[in-house]
Amino acid sequence: MDKIQSDCPYPGCFFCVMKEANPSKRRASVLKFFRELPSQDDDGQVLPISGLWNTAMAHPNDPEFINLGIFECMAALIWKGLKNRRWLAHDQNIYIPYYAAHIIGSYTMNMEEFAERAVRAGVIPPLVELLRGRLTWVEQRVAVRALGHLATYPSTFPAVADHGEVLELAIQLASSSLEIVYSHFYQFVDRRLGYHCDLLTRGMGGVEMESRKAEEWASQLQCWSLQLINCFAFKPEFLHDICKPDFLVKLPGMWGGLVNENSPAGVGLLRTICQSKVGRGHVANIPGTIDALCNIARSSDDWQYMAVDCLIWLVQDASTCQKVIDKVAPTLIDLADISTLGDYKKLGDTIVTVLQECMQQSGNSRGAISAQTKAEIDELLRSKQSLKLEKSMPKEDLHIKQAAALVVKLEGNSLFSSGNIAGAAEKYSEALALCPMKSKKERVVLYSNRAQCYLLLQQPLAAISDATRALCLHSPVNRHAKSLWRRAQAYDMLGFAKESLLDAILFINECSQSNDPDLSLKQNKVPDYAERLVKKQMRAAWLFREAALKHGGVHCEGDASDAFGQEADDSEWETASESDAENDATGEADDETEWKNDGHQEDFCEKS
Repeated sequence: MDKIQSDCPYPGCFFCVMKEANPSKRRASVLKFFRELPSQDDDGQVLPISGLWNTAMAHPNDPEFINLGIFECMAALIWKGLKNRRWLAHDQNIYIPYYAAHIIGSYTMNMEEFAERAVRAGVIPPLVELLRGRLTWVEQRVAVRALGHLATYPSTFPAVADHGEVLELAIQLASSSLEIVYSHFYQFVDRRLGYHCDLLTRGMGGVEMESRKAEEWASQLQCWSLQLINCFAFKPEFLHDICKPDFLVKLPGMWGGLVNENSPAGVGLLRTICQSKVGRGHVANIPGTIDALCNIARSSDDWQYMAVDCLIWLVQDASTCQKVIDKVAPTLIDLADISTLGDYKKLGDTIVTVLQECMQQSGNSRGAISAQTKAEIDELLRSKQSLKLEKSMPKEDLHIKQAAALVVKLEGNSLFSSGNIAGAAEKYSEALALCPMKSKKERVVLYSNRAQCYLLLQQPLAAISDATRALCLHSPVNRHAKSLWRRAQAYDMLGFAKESLLDAILFINECSQSNDPDLSLKQNKVPDYAERLVKKQMRAAWLFREAALKHGGVHCEGDASDAFGQEADDSEWETASESDAENDATGEADDETEWKNDGHQEDFCEKS
């Protein structure tokens, strides 16, 4: 290739080519550059490749380089790196396969036409070799990303699926990615490959930044593997390979961590699986997966609605309903007062209808639904019938019920303050029975107060149920601060670190926006008790925790995650949790009564 500028030390310099003012000459020069680059062994090849990487990230829908052969060039460069290790080790060529796979992924993430061109250019075989782990986990990450984009489109999915090992490799990678990154990079600071560190931090950062980015990339490696599997899960013929019990039981725990909150991860794949009758049959046979879906459905997880979808579909399917109903019904009943969640409108009404149909279908089937589950569903149906009756009830009668509920609630508050927690719980139950169904704000307080009682009575499951009902009734949904905190403590008692962490973080967010003097952050400082719980759960839910325990828990000095992997004495945390619960108990019970009365609001008691 001729020089474009005489003062450039590199013949055929890509950057000089791009400065060519004549569009026709520039295109011809770029075309020649892409054709010749894979066969050249000059130094400095990584520079134009990194420039192309920046261009692909900034302008992924621009067809210019697609039409000039960039996919053929990138595929050839990956093959060169795989086959010629001497070239790969020379200069900075070690970076080139990573950038080449990343460029392919960027140009195929939005445009099906570009994906079709990539497939015709032969990018899939070298990407599959990277996926196998022929180089390192860093290249696996960008390979699974690119293959995931290619598998997204109907026209290019068959080309990916033709490589039968892709699905199995993706399943293996989703299951082992965190351990791979921990043991191959995170664990030993002095053994980290230099080019890995440079790619992670772009040369701007030390050990601590490398470790944080490694956690983020490990999460992406897992989530992008799940995204690739998800493309296969829409096809019934692949479900048998996906729905292996040991994989399904792990899926709910693949949540991406706090560093990758934009991916639905494991629960997203479960939702796709549950859209199919075949998939539902597999999921229904894994009790651990059903339990985990119930936990996600009763949490403040951004993907809560996906777990709810799974549970509803499992109950609606006559072939799976009997297997799961006793586990699923209590969760759906707790969510029956929710209004809107995700794309759901009137979700509570949908849940009631589904459970009612389930009862009708069971009919005279002996042993189909347990007596306890039937009683709980019947109670839900009666409460919804009561709500309908209240619409025609005279206002005076409603006021009498409101006043009676208030009196009983105040009795409960008094018992609570005197330390009679069991007696207070009974009074709050009585008040709930009296309180009109339409008085949502008061029912939020009653459920939340009773949840606190159950906490102190060491009944965390009951506390989670009541706190969830309070959060569903609250407007906006999942934003009642005290119920979030109480549920966070209950999850902590059961050892559900992720669920406790999400509730505790959301509690702090609500406190920062609250006008309640008991909740608002003083001097913008997070309460000590909340900070302690968050730190505890961040350690317990740390993305690398299992890998660290398996590999001896060696950590890089100064990394915040260092504490998460260590087996520190938990007695401090248990004491803190007990102390927090005790402090909550010795204070007054919530008294946030707001009744609607003839168009104006009356405060029947002091607000806390």
